[in-house]
Amino acid sequence: MSVHLAKGMRDILPVELRKRRSIVERIQRVFEQFGFEPLQTPAVERIETLMGKYGDEGNKLIFRILARGKAGEQGKADSALRYDLTVPLARVMAMNPQLPLPFKRYQIQPVWRADRPQRGRFREFYQCDVDVVGTTNALAEAECVAIVHHALVELGFSSFRIRLNDRRILRQMVSAIGALDREVDLLVAIDKLDKIGESGVRENLLGQGFTAEQVDRLFVMLNTGEIPDIAPELANLEAIQEMAQAMGVHPDRVAIDYTLARGLDYYTGPVFETILTDDNIGSVSGGGRYDGLIGMFGKQQVPAVGVSLGLERLITIMEERNMLQDTSGQADVFVTVFDDAHQVHSLQIAQALRNEGFRTLVSMKGGKLGKQFKKAHNAGVRWVIVCGPDDLENGTVQVKDLQSGTQESIPRNQLVVGLQS
Repeated sequence: MSVHLAKGMRDILPVELRKRRSIVERIQRVFEQFGFEPLQTPAVERIETLMGKYGDEGNKLIFRILARGKAGEQGKADSALRYDLTVPLARVMAMNPQLPLPFKRYQIQPVWRADRPQRGRFREFYQCDVDVVGTTNALAEAECVAIVHHALVELGFSSFRIRLNDRRILRQMVSAIGALDREVDLLVAIDKLDKIGESGVRENLLGQGFTAEQVDRLFVMLNTGEIPDIAPELANLEAIQEMAQAMGVHPDRVAIDYTLARGLDYYTGPVFETILTDDNIGSVSGGGRYDGLIGMFGKQQVPAVGVSLGLERLITIMEERNMLQDTSGQADVFVTVFDDAHQVHSLQIAQALRNEGFRTLVSMKGGKLGKQFKKAHNAGVRWVIVCGPDDLENGTVQVKDLQSGTQESIPRNQLVVGLQS
């Protein structure tokens, strides 16, 4: 039988997983420095929870799960794998009105999209989200911008730009060309600017029936920033910039960009997206304000804003640039087994070390010590412990430091102190 992974999926083996975990821990520290709390939600949501929240293109990418029984036999789905972490958060807020507001949460979990796999893009991938629920204060947006900035710096990135815009500014442009009845089509087209360029978007819009005059007027506004009646929204974006800079965001790394649209339907105000300026890989982070989403699940509207870091894409780039930190192996100490008669003593030594916090392996096969030392070396272990007949009689153990190559005899009751020194 030929064995293959499902398309767009991948196994993450221990060496890579340790590196990924190190990255997640560093991002998580930044989240918690800003006072965000952890949250987890189920992988599976009811189909009606997800449908209609992401626009037509997003709806097509949802992994549906067939219902049980006759409905499933007829091809009907009643649940689905979560598409992102934002809609599940909205459901959580609607179901838990007792949560104190503003509620600041972070969530690092996998999501699934039936997308076309490509460089740095998989059908199953992790998102790292932070959201602030229950306030319209622009400080919430500024914190999202600052968190992205500090997380990327923490990971070792320096050449990036956080782009800011406001969906209400885009709406003003749509209104100015007389196309409010086709706002979604226009925003979807603008969102493709970084992929197909101005000429590609022009061709797309003309092909959809927009007039040449409308398209020309749109690009005049996009390219010059001369957009009518946007003073309040522009002032809000400038306030976000100022507050973000007060929280340590470098001025050269954040800028207002009227071409930024963000494709999801639920955004209602400021939106942001981060690109690496030294790599044409697309966005590595995105988010915005979605004041109307939680109200879809509850009796009242609750304002909210959030941002997501593209973990998979960042890891791909970091691997290519050799930015991933070396991580220690699966254990700190390897305890050899001299022979079957001494196995219990080896197990006792190993457990004593574990009780003191040392990650400890015990040889499973025993046999020649040379082969056991080789196994320890391959496992990335620093210390190897040998306890033979003479050691047992004398109350000692032999400790080999694989980093320095030195070996010494230590009283067994001083082993922990010896390894810590």
